Amino acid sequence: MNPLPFHATERVSKLGWMLYLVTRQLLTNVAVLLACLVATRPIARANVPPDSLERGFQLLYNLDFSQAQKQFSAYQEQHPDDPMGAVSEASGLLFSELNRLGILSTHFFDRDPGFGSKPAPRADPAIRERFDSALERAEALTRRQLRRDAKDRRALLAVTLVNGLRADYSSLLEHRYGLALHYTRDATSHARELLAFCQDCYDAYIATGISGYLIGSVSAPLRWILRMGGFPASKKQGIADLELVSERGHYLAPYARIVLAMAEIREKNPARARELLTQLRDEFPGNPLFTRELMRLTTD
Repeated sequence: MNPLPFHATERVSKLGWMLYLVTRQLLTNVAVLLACLVATRPIARANVPPDSLERGFQLLYNLDFSQAQKQFSAYQEQHPDDPMGAVSEASGLLFSELNRLGILSTHFFDRDPGFGSKPAPRADPAIRERFDSALERAEALTRRQLRRDAKDRRALLAVTLVNGLRADYSSLLEHRYGLALHYTRDATSHARELLAFCQDCYDAYIATGISGYLIGSVSAPLRWILRMGGFPASKKQGIADLELVSERGHYLAPYARIVLAMAEIREKNPARARELLTQLRDEFPGNPLFTRELMRLTTD
């Protein structure tokens, strides 16, 4: 499926270039945000079950990838019908590969300010195979559950994240930006489907918030084209969605605050950015990135 409804030959090269510009802007920001998220060392929460996904993500955020995968494997053995187990496994594989290749670092973008001007990194094909296998298992489970119940909240959240992970892999490891944008649209579509009947599924607003803000930030003609292609293009609504996740989200509240901080920096509102980064620094003292960004804001 083409990511946008255009078929005229003379428009292909121009459209491809516009897609590149949008995805470069969107995915450069998202990759830096992934670096923040994965580098985060959360304060241990009380009463976290030892076999829970939350425990696995605590290990993942502490960059203990092998132990995180053991946790995710144990969870899948105990909960074979939950697609979130396989989604979590794929998340760990992606983040470990990004870490191995040095992509979970803002220095990666300092070396390549054009983001895409150099060849795609050498991803491990064995990890790619495991990544694809985990996502295929998650999709099989979601299809089965959605056939039984089209409003299965867990399944809709899982399929949203499946598409988000595929977008990340396609862009960051393969530099296939048009394909990544297509997966981003699918992730947003599933998030909207979930939120239509579950407005308190706050973590799902992260998909509509990020895409709405970043796509809403491009020029008016390109924004119109992307809106015709099914992409949200309201910067104001995107910010509102992100604020909602930051205040009420479960797993993704810190992630939403990171996105908002980056947005405030882009919008040249350093006071609000400092406020958000200070909150993150205090909540996650083991992550040096927030302190570094605060120092940059002070010196700029």
